[in-house]
Amino acid sequence: MEVTVQEAPFDPGAQLSAFTAAAEGAGAVVSFTGIVRDLSGGLDHMEIEHYPAMTERALEEIRTRAVSRFGLTGAWIIHRFGRLSPGETIMMVLTAAPHRADAFAGADFLMDYLKSRAPFWKKEVTGETETWVAARDEDEDALRRW
Repeated sequence: MEVTVQEAPFDPGAQLSAFTAAAEGAGAVVSFTGIVRDLSGGLDHMEIEHYPAMTERALEEIRTRAVSRFGLTGAWIIHRFGRLSPGETIMMVLTAAPHRADAFAGADFLMDYLKSRAPFWKKEVTGETETWVAARDEDEDALRRW
């Protein structure tokens, strides 16, 4: 699987089980699942847009960098697009490595990249407004540590 960009929901438990079963040589598996949250109160849904070829290429490049940099034996990225409601699963990162520190670092690295550099455009829609989500300074700060 390695990189999947899809509109359909997915089952994080099933993805984790499949990834773990395929994680040869791993002593640790780390997973992170992102969920659409309603920070402002009143969020009806979020709309996520992307350019498929550009997005998949960018995610594959960062996945390859993470595998090389942290000695990962496996890394998967799953990210959804389209209309998502609060509480829905938006994305998942899975990493495997011989040692837990590398699996955690690889997952953290991928998450920081996805949060600030992945070519997705997100719009929050309430009953009355539509607002494009802007980059946040703290996300850029997190990415700089790598």
